[in-house]
Amino acid sequence: MLVAAGGWRPAGSQWARGSSEQGVQLRADGPARSSPRRSGAGAGRRQQQPIRGACQGGGGSSSSSGSSSGSRSRSSSGGMRCRGVRALLLLLGVALALAVLARGAAAEEDEESLTKEVDDDDDDEEEDDDDDDSEVKEENGVLILNDANFDTFTADKDTVLLEFYAPWCGHCKQFAPEYEKIAKTLKENDPPIPVAKIDATAATSLASRFDVSGYPTIKILKKGQPVDYDGSRTEDEIVAKVKEVSDPNWTPPPEATLVLTQDNFDDVVNGADIILVEFYAPWCGHCKRLAPEYEKAAQELSKRTPPIPLAKVDATAETDLAKKFDVSGYPTLKIFRKGKPYDYNGPREKYGIVDYMIEQAGPPSKQIQATKQVQEFLKDGDDVIIIGIFSGETDKAYQLYQEAANGLREDYKFHHTFSNEIAKLLKASPGKLVVMQPEKFQSKHEPKMHVLDLKDSTDGSEIKEHVLKHALPLVGHRKPSNDVKRYTKRPLVVVYYTVDFSFDYRVATQYWRGKVLEVAKDFPEYVFAVSDEEDYSSEIKDLGLLESGEDVNVAILDEGGKKYAMEPEEFDSDVLRQFVLAFKKGKLKPIVKSQPVPKNNKGPVKVVVGKTFETIVMDPKNDVLIEFYAPWCGHCKKLEPVYNELGKKYKNEKNLVIAKMDATANDVTNDHYKVEGFPTIYFAPRDKKNNPIKFEGGDRDLEHLSKFIEEHATKLSRTKEEL
Repeated sequence: MLVAAGGWRPAGSQWARGSSEQGVQLRADGPARSSPRRSGAGAGRRQQQPIRGACQGGGGSSSSSGSSSGSRSRSSSGGMRCRGVRALLLLLGVALALAVLARGAAAEEDEESLTKEVDDDDDDEEEDDDDDDSEVKEENGVLILNDANFDTFTADKDTVLLEFYAPWCGHCKQFAPEYEKIAKTLKENDPPIPVAKIDATAATSLASRFDVSGYPTIKILKKGQPVDYDGSRTEDEIVAKVKEVSDPNWTPPPEATLVLTQDNFDDVVNGADIILVEFYAPWCGHCKRLAPEYEKAAQELSKRTPPIPLAKVDATAETDLAKKFDVSGYPTLKIFRKGKPYDYNGPREKYGIVDYMIEQAGPPSKQIQATKQVQEFLKDGDDVIIIGIFSGETDKAYQLYQEAANGLREDYKFHHTFSNEIAKLLKASPGKLVVMQPEKFQSKHEPKMHVLDLKDSTDGSEIKEHVLKHALPLVGHRKPSNDVKRYTKRPLVVVYYTVDFSFDYRVATQYWRGKVLEVAKDFPEYVFAVSDEEDYSSEIKDLGLLESGEDVNVAILDEGGKKYAMEPEEFDSDVLRQFVLAFKKGKLKPIVKSQPVPKNNKGPVKVVVGKTFETIVMDPKNDVLIEFYAPWCGHCKKLEPVYNELGKKYKNEKNLVIAKMDATANDVTNDHYKVEGFPTIYFAPRDKKNNPIKFEGGDRDLEHLSKFIEEHATKLSRTKEEL
């Protein structure tokens, strides 16, 4: 059979071309067909041409005018022959017509059969397409798994080696040849161990299921349970680990993370010099992501001498413990030293946790023994210098100092000395706590050092207060690395210019800083700082000062996120003084970055902009759920339909507002609503606007968001049961 673009015809068909036989011509040609079903028998039944006889004698006139019996006999005989021929030809024509009809019917059947075959082929192709994802293919000895075929393939396998990769990942490309060698080696194992790879950018369900956050990620699947591989990416190490796990007698190592409950918490925590405790919720996504890293860190730290224990508490089950330690979000991590809790502010991955806890396990204060060390602090230091001077380790004041230092070690570096030479250099006797600034921050307007006398009656809170009070110079250097830990107090007067304390630029930097010092000494209630304009270009832009044309610009950052910009003017001490005085007298108008106020804001989700934050979010008549989002944020886009449904669900609640705000285009004019990622969601109770509750830990779906609202709403027209 031949299939053409316009239709099909049996190859070599005579009736498709026409034929002439024994003076009989039969035509069955037709026009080209656009559909296979219009050919075949229909073509055989097309109008036929008349059958013309070969004999012309009968009934025709004779050329001779005369006639005789012989001639009549011949004529009669010829007529009989002619009639016989006609009959024969008629029979032949009927036979041929029947043959054509039969051929046409057969052709139609053939065509229908072919059409069915074509349709079947199409169906097969579609089935093949459907089966493509579920078919396990192989590439250079490595099996290719995906969301569709993973479970089916691994269901009956004891051990499978898995690599989660990204097509664009350079490390994955470098690892590929080694992985193919591993596949070849394990294929020759007895029994063979399958080696597979998964494109984590396409098989997103698997990537999420196995908590894949980097590439390549290698895991060993043992009876359906993943075993993390953290060794080097070499054939020898990986093959050895896979063979170890594949052993029938292999069992996972016991969990190194201690499980704490109300029954054993005090015994374990109070008896440990230091222990890290995680308060978690089983349903919390962040907790699930932390779990493997936390366990790896626990295993690593358990090998140290002495070991540093890590523990966990299910805060949803141990509610009394959660309440006792003010656990309001998940996961919450706390360091306990002999039962005393301290906030954990370190990393949340294995190596970060390990390094951080090793540092925390050491003494909070480091001993200095030479005067040269102190001189280096003064000459090259960039932060406050804290030194306790003691007669020895048995000094009661020393023990008090160490205990107080533990509470501040997250933010400050503490030192101590037993050296008489250092005591002389500092002009201080044992039992004294000295707090001072590096030379570049010292000035004639402030003391060079602040000394606290440590007595037996001195309380730890006095040491903490002394350090915090004198931690900043009169005019310090605010920069991204110390902004959060040093410059959160408001009001903050910031002077922006090219700040560089290196040797070549120190004179110019100190010239402008000197102008600021002249004013700062007269306003001790405010914090003053200089900042490099390049470090804070975004902040300067938001203040409207990016194109000021001035070398020095000034702003005041106030409580509630309010900002005030000084009008561009040639900088001098008097100009700065006038600006600060105007602020103090309440004569300045804050700068608020804001999108236009929406003309129509009657939807189920209210749109908040910088100019309406106070009137909507801080409205004391309403509870407000506010989402801070970024237009480019994938998580925010995923949340949008859920959040709209949430708005519709509570649209009839008179005292509840569901709102959202583009935090990239608008200022959040209240410091209590910190936005450090997207989306960030707060619930602002109508009677506690400056103490909003952050949504943390739970899934951002309709159920959990509704539950969050119901838990914190001050007034709902419907009962929680009805909701």
